[in-house]
Amino acid sequence: MNVLAGIEETIVAIATPPGVGAIGVIRLSGKDAIAIADKIFKGKKLAAQPSHTLHFGRIVAPDTGEVIDEVVISLFRGPKSYTGEDVIEISGHGSPYILQIILEACTKAGARMALPGEFTQRAFLNGKLDLAQAEAVADLIAANSKAAQKAALNQLRGGFSGDLKQLRDQLINFAALIELELDFSDEDVEFADRKQFQELIAQLKTQTRRLLESFQLGNVIKNGISVAIIGKPNAGKSTLLNALLNEERAIVSDIAGTTRDTIEETLNIKGVLFRLIDTAGIREHTSDQIESIGIARSKQNAEKAHIILHVVDATTPEQAEMDWLAPFATKTIEVWNKIDRVPHLRLPEGAMGIAAKQNLGIDALKERMYTQAVGTAIDTEDTIVTNARHFDALNKMMESLEAIEAGMAANLSGDLLTIDIRRALHYLGEITGQVEVDRDILGTIFGKFCIGK
Repeated sequence: MNVLAGIEETIVAIATPPGVGAIGVIRLSGKDAIAIADKIFKGKKLAAQPSHTLHFGRIVAPDTGEVIDEVVISLFRGPKSYTGEDVIEISGHGSPYILQIILEACTKAGARMALPGEFTQRAFLNGKLDLAQAEAVADLIAANSKAAQKAALNQLRGGFSGDLKQLRDQLINFAALIELELDFSDEDVEFADRKQFQELIAQLKTQTRRLLESFQLGNVIKNGISVAIIGKPNAGKSTLLNALLNEERAIVSDIAGTTRDTIEETLNIKGVLFRLIDTAGIREHTSDQIESIGIARSKQNAEKAHIILHVVDATTPEQAEMDWLAPFATKTIEVWNKIDRVPHLRLPEGAMGIAAKQNLGIDALKERMYTQAVGTAIDTEDTIVTNARHFDALNKMMESLEAIEAGMAANLSGDLLTIDIRRALHYLGEITGQVEVDRDILGTIFGKFCIGK
């Protein structure tokens, strides 16, 4: 994607998802958006209307004058619009055919089809959003849980950018003092208090470390937690899956080996998405080739999962041992099922007792899963890093801060210290787009957006 391709052109795209709906929206943005809309709109003359107004009328084909649809047009004049340019949004009936015809009418009248993410790209290029906020738009669209929505919204509102600005301003102020020293190098003066600078670097490292540490939680919020349900045949894995979901999703049978392949479902616990994987029962020897493949997949899923629920049949505790699980002890929750059938059962330390068929202990298990995944309740008002690009830039900034610290300990001169200070500033600015970001990186970022956004 060429980041500056056709920036002077007016772009158009369908902004609503594919499929039939009550309404569909087509969006135009650019210096000729209003003029193009006037060519195909029969109603009030849009060029004469004020910004942020709605207008009812008809869309007609620009070449034949044939009526296509009755619509409502929303008019936004730049710079007070999403993109910072003149924007027209045409709300018509949600027929895919009608929307396509309106789209063709717009292109015949002079608009160009928008590239993926080009509207948000223009918002960034026109200073309506910084780069971190622009990426939050994509995260908000893709949010599939309350926690993901809250984290993305906080970033879109500038929470993360505000934290970075604070870090950047502190570094810039001190860099300016060191630069001033260089101007008076012949007079051997020191404008920047080195002790104060050491304290500032220590503070910046603490703040940066906090942001870096939040990435693990951010990754959980954004992508969800994978949970592999494993155990011997007939331990009650599928019954547990059904109980967690509160629906009959998996086939439950007394016949061993009913689950031959993995079954995947999602579960929302306190706003965090858990991806549950019900696996084939694991036994050491089977003559069934298909079951063998299922068992191999079960082990693979367990190795990749963030959490393993090891389901044990409490009526046959001797089958609890699974030696291959030992390396994954820290992410494994041992779940003893059918405890209603075993009076006075003493559970191993750390194990949880449930009766999946009777829904006994399921809420406590959900609480344990949540705690193991994210710890205490998530405060989405805090800044949480959810983007791998931001995490990488913060890591590089931390390296620069450590280099500055080492340089001061070695009594390096100001001109050498400024090299690492500028590096740290560069990586901070790279996150928000305050420094020039490689066009390929921008293309990758905005290329992930849907067309129309």
